[in-house]
Amino acid sequence: MKKILVVDDEPAIVTLLQYNLEKEHYKVTTAADGDAALTLALQMPFDFIILDLMLPEMDGFEVTRQLRAANNATPIMILTAKDSETDKIVGLELGADDYVTKPFSPREIVARIKAIERRVQTKPVTPVDPKAPLTVGDLMIDEESFRATKNGEPLALTPKEFELLAYFARRLGKILSRDALLNGIWGFDYPAETRMVDIQVSHLREKIETDPKRPAYIKTVRGFGYQMEVPHD
Repeated sequence: MKKILVVDDEPAIVTLLQYNLEKEHYKVTTAADGDAALTLALQMPFDFIILDLMLPEMDGFEVTRQLRAANNATPIMILTAKDSETDKIVGLELGADDYVTKPFSPREIVARIKAIERRVQTKPVTPVDPKAPLTVGDLMIDEESFRATKNGEPLALTPKEFELLAYFARRLGKILSRDALLNGIWGFDYPAETRMVDIQVSHLREKIETDPKRPAYIKTVRGFGYQMEVPHD
């Protein structure tokens, strides 16, 4: 049975999520503050974490940051206030895998969890030698060690940024639509959420491009999406 940690200080939301997740045969553990959530997530293995951002003791941003700093790769879905674009951006930058705005539909939560599960369980397209690092220009992406470098210097990527970089590198030269990236990286197809792709691409460019405003690696193909290329001298 898959195990999910639900973290929110509003009892009504916790009850709603727990009821609907248990109907789908998930085992649910709950926490009402950030300290308790972090302790549970570090001590017990979970398959998924649903995390509210506005929590007592320690907010969801800090919980996410500390989990990723501890190399905890459990998928995290953050719950944010309606239309809080800044919260979404910061949450994704810290390493969250998805976000949902309040108020939300429990059915949507369950659908998104299942979509991310499918993505995690699906083997990605890999090179002939799956253990060989991918090389694109001055970039090296080692999927075995989850390590990326540029000119030999380590890149400080979040888990989602690393996954996006590797996804581009495995499809070098191909034009990838936002919908394709949304499905390939997040594992679901919600056209309204393609803004999430733009946010992550922007953050990735800040870390791999010499001049993010004139990208050499990840180019925007107007009307279509994005394309990764080997930079030209």
